[in-house]
Amino acid sequence: MKTYTLNIGPQHPSTHGVLRFVAEINGEEIQNLKCDIGFLHRSIEKILENKEYYQGIPYTDRVDYLAPINSNFPLVLAIEKLANIEVPEKAEYIRVITSELNRIASHLLWFGAFNLDLGSFTPFMYGMREREKILSIFEKLTGARMLYNYLRIGGVAKDLYEKFEDDVLRFLTDLDNKLVQYNKLVTKNIIFKARTQGVGKLSKDLALKYGVTGPSLRASGVNYDIRKKIPYSIYSKLEFDVPTYQKGDAYSRFRVRINEINESMKIIRQCLIQIPKKGDFINKPPVVFKVSPGETYIPTEAPRGELGIYLVSDGTEKPYRVKIRSAGFNTLNCLEELAIGQKIADLIATFGSLDIILPEVDR
Repeated sequence: MKTYTLNIGPQHPSTHGVLRFVAEINGEEIQNLKCDIGFLHRSIEKILENKEYYQGIPYTDRVDYLAPINSNFPLVLAIEKLANIEVPEKAEYIRVITSELNRIASHLLWFGAFNLDLGSFTPFMYGMREREKILSIFEKLTGARMLYNYLRIGGVAKDLYEKFEDDVLRFLTDLDNKLVQYNKLVTKNIIFKARTQGVGKLSKDLALKYGVTGPSLRASGVNYDIRKKIPYSIYSKLEFDVPTYQKGDAYSRFRVRINEINESMKIIRQCLIQIPKKGDFINKPPVVFKVSPGETYIPTEAPRGELGIYLVSDGTEKPYRVKIRSAGFNTLNCLEELAIGQKIADLIATFGSLDIILPEVDR
C-alpha cells in the first residue's frame, strides 16, 4: 500500500488560523495525522509575569480574540481572590451579561464558519449579520469592536450606557426569530446532516482521556459545565440548562452550541431583571497595587470550554507565575485519533465542529 504525505495549512481557510496538518493518506483516506502548532506563539504567560497586575488584562484579550471578555474573566477572578477584593454586585451582573453576549457572538461566528467549511455560504452571512449587532452594542459600551479590555480588577471599566437594556432586549427578540431560520436552513438540512451525522465521533472515554471540555465534551454525553459545577461570579443565582447530547459526532457538537445560544439568552434576560439599578460598577484597588503571597487556580466556562488561570503571587506588584489552561489545546490533541480512517473532507468537518481557535492553542 503506497501512501502520500499531504500538507494542509498553515495558510488554509479551513484550519481556522495558522495550523498545519501533516496527513499521511492513501487515496482520500487518512492513515495518520499530526498537528503542527506554534506558529502564533506570543509568550503571553511570560509577558503577564513581567507586567503589573493592571497591565496584564489587555493581553488576555488576545488569548481568544473572539471571546475577549470571557478571556479576561479568569485573570481578574484569580487576582481578586488572592488580593481579597470584593466586587460590587452590579459589576458582577455586568460581567455575566457581557460574557454571555460574547459567548453568543463567538458561537454565531462559529456557526457561520463551520457551514462555510462545509461549502455553504448563506449561513455564514446570517451568523455575521447577527454577530454584528452584538459588536455594535459592545462598541457603545466599551469603545471597541473586537478587543474590549473591559473587565477590571474589582469590577468593569465602564458602567452600562443609558439605553443598554433596550438594545440588548431588542437584539434578543430578533435573535429568537433568527434562530428559527437557522434551524430551518441548517439543523434540518439533509445535506448538512449527511456531512455531520456520524462524522468525527468523539467517545466519552476519549474526551475524558484528552481533557476535552466545553461543548465538545457535552456533545459526548458528559454533563459538565463549570458555571454549574464550580459556580463563579453570580452564576449560582441563575436558572439555565446544560445542553448535552450522547453521540459525540459533529452534528451533536453543532446542536450543543445552537442550544447554548438559547441558554445564554435566558441568562442575560434574568440578569437584566435582577441587576441592581444603583450601585458601583467597580471597587477600585489603590494605584500602587500588590497582591498577598499565595497561589490559586480559577477555572471558567469560556465558549470553547474550560479557560483557567493558575496564578502565583510573591507579594510584589507583578505575578511570579501565570499559567493559562486553554480548552483548544486539549481538544486539538484528540483530533489526531479522530482523523484516522476519515476522508479528507470529513477531517475538515470534524475539525470545524470542535471550534478551535489557534491563538488560544499557542498563547
